[in-house]
Amino acid sequence: MSWTFVRRALLGAAITTIAAVAPVQAQDYPTRPVTIIVPLAAGSGMDSLVRLYADKLQGALGKPVVVENRPGAALMLAASAVATAPADGYTLLVSTSSAMAINPILYKKVNYDHVKDFVPISFYVKSPFILVVNPELPAKTVPDLIKHLKESKSPLSYSSPGAGVAQHLSIEYMKKRFGLDITHVPYKNTPQSIQDIAAGHVQLGFAEAGASLPLIRDGKLRALAVSATTRLPSLPDVPPFAEAAKAPDFEAVSWHMLFAPAATPKPIVERLHKEMKKIMADPEMIKLTEKIGLIPVDSPDVAGIQKYLASEREKWGSLVKQLGLAGTM
Repeated sequence: MSWTFVRRALLGAAITTIAAVAPVQAQDYPTRPVTIIVPLAAGSGMDSLVRLYADKLQGALGKPVVVENRPGAALMLAASAVATAPADGYTLLVSTSSAMAINPILYKKVNYDHVKDFVPISFYVKSPFILVVNPELPAKTVPDLIKHLKESKSPLSYSSPGAGVAQHLSIEYMKKRFGLDITHVPYKNTPQSIQDIAAGHVQLGFAEAGASLPLIRDGKLRALAVSATTRLPSLPDVPPFAEAAKAPDFEAVSWHMLFAPAATPKPIVERLHKEMKKIMADPEMIKLTEKIGLIPVDSPDVAGIQKYLASEREKWGSLVKQLGLAGTM
């Protein structure tokens, strides 16, 4: 008997065994605690929301759901950890457009395949940005701003928390769409990038809702639009950019999704998708999500999420390349 024959026989037996056991494992799932890895520090808006739904998911699954924070490497440390975790439904990842659509093009080295290593479970919120300007700027609407930018004798400047982050790309997306000339001033963190708009050192930017709302309410920033296609409940009088600029397809948001390793059994993925959809549809969760400055999403099915992901990867990946930023980090 040749070694090739023996090896094929053993491989066939192994595949048969896995096929027989997998449905049982999926049916019994979970039998132990489930861990959700969050790529940001404890206390962030993302972390707060994950802890809220993890508690409800724990009740639905009947086993502990543990939230573990692994910030670092521009959200990629957490993604790398889950990409190599066992595909058994016990290690999940929360991630955003940065790690799943932008960074794989922006960075020279990424230790995971953002397309092949993960399967999406739930697309539950959009994280919009608010187009804010210094109150001294004469523009009070988006058309006013576009007109002012085009007529200004010298380019105005905008801030972001760094080159290649979602806020930077959102302004560049707006520039490209409307033929604008604005100078980018990158900062090392979000608070400083927003505070310098209020101080007049730069004139505008797309800012995170949670960080900019206090300054907007104090009159230190003027909010012109929200980057999502729907209004932000915490700023009901501020229109979506798409509406304000009469550009129906304009949207420049980040988002939060729950992922599992790609080879996770389909019944487990479907169970988690079903439970998350139910949890995030709860009126209490919707209210809490809106309070954080996020927009709840009625998650599509897994195929629908994958379709949305593909469109986001094309949008942001193409823009990163057009800006000459591919592989620069």
